[in-house]
Amino acid sequence: MIKLIIAIALFITTLVSAQGQFEQGMGKAFGLWKEGKNQEASDLFERIASAEKNSWLPNYYVALINSTSAFQTNDKEKINTLLTKAQANLDIEMAKNPNNPELLVMQAMIHTGWIAFDPMTYGMTLSGKVAELYAKAEAIAPENPRVVFCKAEFAIGGAKWTGANVKELCKDVERSIGLFATFKAETPFSPKWGLDRANEALKNCK
Repeated sequence: MIKLIIAIALFITTLVSAQGQFEQGMGKAFGLWKEGKNQEASDLFERIASAEKNSWLPNYYVALINSTSAFQTNDKEKINTLLTKAQANLDIEMAKNPNNPELLVMQAMIHTGWIAFDPMTYGMTLSGKVAELYAKAEAIAPENPRVVFCKAEFAIGGAKWTGANVKELCKDVERSIGLFATFKAETPFSPKWGLDRANEALKNCK
């Protein structure tokens, strides 16, 4: 009986210690990212992901950092490296949970990165996939502000080719801003980004 109690106590201690290390690591990675040290933050998130297999968040943030970085450069080789990295890490989590709306939005963003990089090559092959991803994410989580905003943002970007009603899409952008105000993140490290982009998009709408 005493051995059993000791074993349980050791298990709980180990679990609490691991959780503490995860939280410390995630906090440090976010700090590096906030300082603009994207590569260092990405590397740390990746190390956390390799140690913490049960959380989808570290690989998600590797994908987010690298995909958003791809939109900030015109260097073709760098864009290719960043988007390939983002996809590789996202694939790990998509294989575990293909119905996570945040991961679906992330996949759509990576595809959008390729479209922006080379619209002639990727526009026809990936635009439909992006629309499908957002439709699936919306069916799963219609009140998720990133789903609503990113879906509208992508449609606005393609409106000159698709003939979509931008006025209606701008209403969706405005609706997403309201959803950001009420959205409850599952954990302290769950995705919260998007409000600043939505506000900027709404300004452009007007």
